[in-house]
Amino acid sequence: MKEKYYITTAIAYTSSKPHIGNTYEAILTDSIARYKRMQGYDVLFQTGTDEHGQKIEEKAAAAGKSPKEFVDGVAGQIKDIWNLVNVSYDKFIRTTDDYHVLQVQKIFKKLYEQGDIYKGAYEGWYCTPCESFWTESQLVDGKCPDCGRPVKKAQEEAYFFKMSKYADKLMKYYEEHPDFIVPVSRKNEMINNFLKPGLQDLCVSRSSFKWGIPVDFDSKHVVYVWLDALTNYITGLGYDADGNHAEKYNEYWPATHVIGKDIIRFHTIYWPIFLMALDIPLPKQVYGHGWLLQEGGKMSKSKGNVIYADDLVSYFGVDAVRYYVLTAMPADNDGLISWESVIDTINSDLANVFGNLVSRTIAMSNKYFDGIVQDKGAVESVDEELKGVVKGAVAKVTANVNAFKISDALAEIFAIFRRANKYIDETTPWVLAKDESKKDRLATVMYNLTESILVGATLLSAFMPETCAKVSQMLGAPLKDFDSLDKFGTLTTTTVTKTPEILFARLDGAKIMEQVNAMIEERKTKATESAPVSAEVKAEEKKEEVEMIDINDFAKVKLGVALVTACEKVEKSKKLLKLTVKLGDEERTVVSGMANAYAPEDLIGKKITMVTNLKPAKLCGILSEGMILCAEGADGTLSVLSPEKDVEDGSSIS
Repeated sequence: MKEKYYITTAIAYTSSKPHIGNTYEAILTDSIARYKRMQGYDVLFQTGTDEHGQKIEEKAAAAGKSPKEFVDGVAGQIKDIWNLVNVSYDKFIRTTDDYHVLQVQKIFKKLYEQGDIYKGAYEGWYCTPCESFWTESQLVDGKCPDCGRPVKKAQEEAYFFKMSKYADKLMKYYEEHPDFIVPVSRKNEMINNFLKPGLQDLCVSRSSFKWGIPVDFDSKHVVYVWLDALTNYITGLGYDADGNHAEKYNEYWPATHVIGKDIIRFHTIYWPIFLMALDIPLPKQVYGHGWLLQEGGKMSKSKGNVIYADDLVSYFGVDAVRYYVLTAMPADNDGLISWESVIDTINSDLANVFGNLVSRTIAMSNKYFDGIVQDKGAVESVDEELKGVVKGAVAKVTANVNAFKISDALAEIFAIFRRANKYIDETTPWVLAKDESKKDRLATVMYNLTESILVGATLLSAFMPETCAKVSQMLGAPLKDFDSLDKFGTLTTTTVTKTPEILFARLDGAKIMEQVNAMIEERKTKATESAPVSAEVKAEEKKEEVEMIDINDFAKVKLGVALVTACEKVEKSKKLLKLTVKLGDEERTVVSGMANAYAPEDLIGKKITMVTNLKPAKLCGILSEGMILCAEGADGTLSVLSPEKDVEDGSSIS
C-alpha cells in the first residue's frame, strides 16, 4: 500500500484578488505534491479560502454586496488563478461550506463543555485588518504590533480559549520534535517571543459583527477567525467532533502545512494547542516560507504595479512563471520579483540553457540519423562526468524537496542541462559527423544527450509539468519511472519529432516593458479615479508597506561603512549594478538595483552604508553578499546613504 502524504496551503483570505506573492505559495505546495506523487506517495493536497470576519463584512458593505456574494466572487477569482497556474489540488475547501460550518460549531461546543473555552469580556485595542486584539503593553507606538496600523478601543463580551493550559506541553513537543517547524529560525522566534514570555488566553468569539459561523448555543456570538480557519485542515478530511470521522481523515491526517512566515504563530502555537485540546495528533511539519517582494519598490494598487499571476502568464506562459517564482525564493529568506527579472531569467535559463539544449539535440538527431536515437555503445571517458551528474541528480533533488529547498532542487536539475550543453561543446557532434568511422560514436553522443534531457525533464515535471510533457512528446519517449532516475542508459531506441516546438523563445525585454508600463499607468489612473476603491487601496497599501519590528529584531541587523572599489552594469538586467566593495580587510560583491539612478563610474570611490550580515543570494547569476542602503524619494529616485564624515571603511553603524 502506498504511503499517505497530506499537504496543505494556508487558505487564502477572500478580501481581494491574490497577487503573485499569494500565488507563489500555491505553486510551491503544488510542486511538492507533484514530486511526492512521482515518488509513489498517495498524496492528498488541500487548498481553499478563508471567508469570514469583520474585514470581509466591511468590504462587502463598501462594495454594495452581501458578505456571501462578495466572498463568492473573490473565492472564484482565487480558484481560477490556482487553476491557471496548474495547481493540482485534490480538495478546495471554503470556510462557508456547510460541512465545515457544522464541524466548527461542534468543535467550539466540545471545547466549551470540556472547560478549554470560557465566557468573559474583552477590553483592549483591536486591529480590524489583522482581526487581532492587543493589550496596551503589546502596542508599538500606539499601533498594531503586527502591521503598524491604527487600532481602536474595543470592549465586548467574548469567549476565550485557555492557551496557557497547554503551553508547557507544546514546549515539550517542540523539544521532542526538532523538525516540527522549518526553518529553525521560525521555531526560535515562537519560543523566545511567545512561549517563554507566557501565552495569554485567546479570544475565540466576537459579538460586534455577524459575518462568521454562529456559536450555536449563544446566538450573540460568532466563532472568531482562527478557530474557524485553522480547523479547515481536519474538516476538509471529514473530521467529526462526535467521533464519526470519514475514512479519509483516518487515512491522511496528520498534515504537512506550507504557510507564509507572517502566520507562523497561528499555525505553530494556536493550531497545535487546539489539536491537543481535541486529542488529535499534531501536524507532521509546518514550513514557514518567506515573502516574494517587489524588486525596486513596494507593490500597491494605487501605484498600479501589483503583479498578478494571470498578467505574468499572459506574457510568459504558465511554466515560465512557475519556474521564476520557485527559483526566486530562497528556502529561509525573502525573494524578489520584477518584470525585468522574470524576462532575464526566462532568457538566460529557460531559452539559453534548457530550450536551446532540447532544440539542438533534436535538430542534430534529425540531421545525422533521420531522428532515430539509439545507443551504439561507443563510450569515451568524456561521457563519465555527464553520466555522473545525471545519475546523482535525483538524490540531491529529493533531499532539497524534503527540506523545502525548492530553488536548490531546481538548480540541481538545471545542472544536468548545463552539463549537457557543455558535453555538446566537448564532443563536437558536427565534427564527428564528417568522419564516417565515427558514426557509432556520434550516435552514442546523441543518445547520451537525449537520455540526459529525459532524466532532467522527468525531475522537472513536478515544477514545469506542461513543458516536460512537451519534451517527452518531442523526444518520442515517456518520462521515466522515478525508481530508474539514478540509472543511465534505460532509454530504448526512440524517434524524435521532425518539427520540434520552440519551448522558450528569447524575449524582447524592451518591447514587453513598454506594454507593461502602459498597463501600470492605466491601472494607476483607474485607482486614482475611483474614490471608494482608493480608500480600500490605501488600507491595503499600508498593510503591504508596514511591518513593525521590536528592538530585538533590529539588533539582528548589522550595518557597516563600505568603500566602492569597482562597479559595472549587470549584462542581463537594466536595473542592476555589480559593485565590489571593501569592508576593512574584507572584499565583497554586492548586486544592487541602482542602475537607473547612478552610472557605474559615479559610485567608484564612494563610501556607502550597507547591511553586512544579509544572507548571500544570487541575482542574475551573481552572488550578492550584502545590501546597500538608499533613500527613495516620492518619485522613486534613489539616493545612496553615505556617512556625513570621512570614516574608515569597515566601521560599524549603530
